[in-house]
Formats: sequence, C-alpha cells, structure tokens
Amino acid sequence: MSQLTQALAQLPASQVAPRAQLTANLAQLKAQSFQLQVQTHDDLPGFSAYGDTADRISAIANVFPVFFFLIAALITFTTITRMVEEARGQLGILKALGYTNGAIARNYWLYALLTAVLGTTLGVVVGSEFLPRFVLNLYTMMYIFSKPVINYQWGTIALAVIFALISTLGAAIIVIWQQLRVGPAALMLPKAPRSAKRILMERWSWLWRQLSFNQKVSYRNLVRFKSRLIMTVIGIAGGLGLLLTGFGIRDSITATGTRQINDILTYQASVRTTNQADTAAVARDLRRDRDVTQVLPMSSSLVTVRANKKQVNNVNLNQVQNSTQLGRFVHMTTTRGDTLHLPQTGVIMSQKMAGLLHVKQGDTVQCKVGSQTKRIKVAGVMANYVGDVMYMRGTSAINTYLVKQPKLSSAAQQRFSKRAMKIPGVLNVSLKTEQLSSISAMTKQLNPVILIFILLSGTLSLVVLYNLTNINISERLRELSTIKVLGFFDREVTAYIIRENIVLTVVGIILGYGVGNALTAYILQQAETPQVVFPLAMTWSGYAWSTGLMLGFTAIVMWMTHRKLQHIDMLDALKANE
Repeated sequence: MSQLTQALAQLPASQVAPRAQLTANLAQLKAQSFQLQVQTHDDLPGFSAYGDTADRISAIANVFPVFFFLIAALITFTTITRMVEEARGQLGILKALGYTNGAIARNYWLYALLTAVLGTTLGVVVGSEFLPRFVLNLYTMMYIFSKPVINYQWGTIALAVIFALISTLGAAIIVIWQQLRVGPAALMLPKAPRSAKRILMERWSWLWRQLSFNQKVSYRNLVRFKSRLIMTVIGIAGGLGLLLTGFGIRDSITATGTRQINDILTYQASVRTTNQADTAAVARDLRRDRDVTQVLPMSSSLVTVRANKKQVNNVNLNQVQNSTQLGRFVHMTTTRGDTLHLPQTGVIMSQKMAGLLHVKQGDTVQCKVGSQTKRIKVAGVMANYVGDVMYMRGTSAINTYLVKQPKLSSAAQQRFSKRAMKIPGVLNVSLKTEQLSSISAMTKQLNPVILIFILLSGTLSLVVLYNLTNINISERLRELSTIKVLGFFDREVTAYIIRENIVLTVVGIILGYGVGNALTAYILQQAETPQVVFPLAMTWSGYAWSTGLMLGFTAIVMWMTHRKLQHIDMLDALKANE
C-alpha cells in the first residue's frame, strides 16, 4: 500500500483529478476488511468427483478379482484333474514299459507349469495394459487425460502367479501321484463306474412315486457324482453372484442419492440468506410466491463434533424453533425404519457420524460452535446417506429457508430460482432437481466399469457351465453310449444330461442370490467415504437380468451339449480295453 501511495504522489499535475479519485478509492480500500478463502484441489467439484469415482472403482477392483480368480482356479483345477484321469491308459502303458514315476509325471508337470506361465503372462498384459486404458478411454468424454502411465502391481502379480501354480501345477502333482500309485494293469483298465446309492428323496415315498423313471435316474445321478454337483453349484452360484453384484452396485449407488433426496429430504428447494438479511421479509416474500406451498425458517451452521477421542469436522447443524413442522420437510427415521421426532433437548445425528464417533442414543458429544464448546446429548440416530448432519431445537439467527412446492417442471423451478434470487438478502438457491442431476451424472460415470464386470462375469459363467458339462459327458461316455444303443432318441439322451444341469442351475441360482447380496454389501462398505453411506438396494431388474443371463447361458450350453451328443461314437466308447 505504501508503494502505491508514493506512485500516486509522483503523478504529473495534469492528472490531479484522477490522482485524487485514486487516493480516495485507496483510502476506502484501507478502511475495508478483507476475508481470504483458501481452497484445495478437493474443493474443486470436478477433482473431487473424479477422486470419488476412483475410490469406488478401487473398492470394486479390490474384491471382484478375488472371486474371479477363485472360480477360474476351480475350473482350472477340475480341468487338469480330468485331463490326467483320462490318460490312465497311457500312464499304465508307460509304467509297464519301465518308465519311472518321476519321468512319467514330469510331462504333466511341465504341461501344467507351461499353462500357468503362459496364462499368467497373458493375463498380466491384458489386465495391466488393456483394461486400464479401456476404462480411461470410456471417461474421456467427462475428463481430459494426458498419456496414461501404467504401473505394474508386482505384489499382486506375484500372488496371481502363486495361485495359478497352485491351481494348475498343484492339481497335476496331486492327481498324477494318486494315479501312479496304482499298478500298470489297473491303470490300463477303465475306471470303475461309481455305484448309485439311496437318496433322501426316496424316503418320501409319496413324492418318489410321482416321479418318472428318467427323473428318478437323474436325481440319483446328482448324488452319485458329488464332486461334479459341488463344483457346478459353486460355479453357477459364483457366476450369478458376480452378475448380481454388478447390477447391485449400480442400483445401490443410484439409491444413495434418490433415497436422500426423495425419502429423507421431502422439500424441493432451500434458500440461503446473508447475515444482514431481513428474515421476516424474506420469509414473507417466499410465502407469497405462487410456486411455494410451505416455508420452514431454520438456522444452519457448520460445527465440529467430538466424542471418544474422535472428531468430525464440517457437520451441518440445523436448529429450528418449530419442531412440529420439521417432519413435513425432513423425514427422520432410524436405520430400521422407525420414525424419529425432534426432542425438547438433545440432537438427532446422522448414522455415519454416529459410527465415526462410536456413539449411540443416550451418549454425550462435544459440539464446538465458533469459539464455544457445548456438551449435547444424542437423542437419536437417523438414517442419512450423504453428508454429516444434526437437528435440534434452537433460537439462533435464521439464515436458511426450506421450501416445499407442488410438482413443477424444470423450467418452472428455474423461474422460481430466479425470482428468489431477486429477494433482498438471498445469497443462494439450491434445487433438488439439480442435486438429482448430479447424482445421475455420478452413476453414469460408473456404468462403463460396471458393464465391464458384468460382461466378464457372464463370460466366466458361460465357461464354467460349458466346461463342467463337457467333463460330465466325458466321465459318462460309456453310460450315454449304452442308453443310446438301447434305443433312446437323441432328445432323450440330451434330456438325460440336461435334466441334471437344470436342477443344479436352479440350486446355484438360489445360492447365487445370497452370494450376490453378501458380496455387494461388502463392496459397498469398502467404498463408503466419511461423507457418503451406500445402502444395499437390490432391485428386481438386477435379479431379473442376472437370472435371465444365467438361464441364457444354460440354454446355450444345452444346445451345444445336444449337438455333441448327436455325434457320439458309440462303438469306440463301448469297445473293451482288455
């Protein structure tokens, strides 16, 4: 300021009038007080939205690969096991020719090792190079990215290699060792078929008599091949659980905003005023507006709350004088759905804040308002999905008005917002429609990622069904050839197998519903932020799409199975090895 004053004094005489005006303005600026507001990157809407999206993707990515890998490992273990068991005759011949167990097993170990190395290498390249670039490319319409920098997660890659070796090389070592313990003569003979046993359903004689002969055979076969039953049910349940989780994450993130805006906050707009505003005049002008039905004055301020050595900053403390009207604007309920009413003393706080502070109804918290700290009793904990908020009775200065309106179009709400901004003292007008638009945009940001997981889950489910059905046919080739020789038509032979798959698919789908709900709840819990709670909201469309996709995959496998059974070489399958 002193340098500016000296510069003004050195102006020529011809500029006396401008100099006098500048001097007066400078004196006025000196008399005024300024307030500085410091913002970080997190205060920028675009930056914070990108960070929130990245956190949610990270939460999904931390869980989904585990289930993908477990199912893939199950299929790999089953495939390697079946491959070794089908080579029993070759193992017997090699053993009879004098080859040692180590020399025979080495071929299968090397095959399993080569499969694991090639598969892991391909997975690392695709997972590290292709998928991240694909996801970033889907977000280029909302964000501007420079050249992406791909960092290989070597710790995760090492775990993937270890589990891949366990599911392939480990399976080969276990199975080949079990097979080579048998003598050459036994190995060169086909494996004895498993005998059927009495099942639980047979004890219900009234139900058992209602079944046809083919149905009885199918149900007995389900129990006869227990390992295939368990693997098929686990594969279908896991695949459907992953599909349902993809749809559940999308629906739950959408429900976070819609429940907050539509179920909890039942007003349509909020009007913020300056500290110097005439509160009575503002309330009068708002009530006179043709698009306003009710107005609730309240005091809103940001406070800091402490309890149990924990602290939550920027809590929105809302104080109302007329508590009976608050229920018309804010629907307060417990997390179980019980209605809450504002008490004479104490506060009702949001569930997320209560969890962070480790407090419950009846506990006491410290509330810092400005330079003053007060001890306030927690009168209740309310369901709230976005932000930290508290409600209580109070007589503080009014600076916020909640506004209820009839159903209006977007254009009509915008016109109301312009009229409200013209009221003296009004600082800001917030509309619920704008908040819903922001929520919709946030949901669309995650849609590409959810779509990728749904496609990958569907592909994995199809592979699981096809692989297990092929194993089932290979294990029972002599049995299927026998019934075909006995005169069964192609459709009857297919039904003989498919009937079992239908039962297993239904059981797997039912269990998959539980897997999907549990997995979705866990991912949503991991994706929560200090400001946002994601409710578990599984809609009927998610169940319908997941079930429909799984049934569609089953139908595809049925068709492929029917085509394969039509071309069974019965003579080759039934010829004796002796």
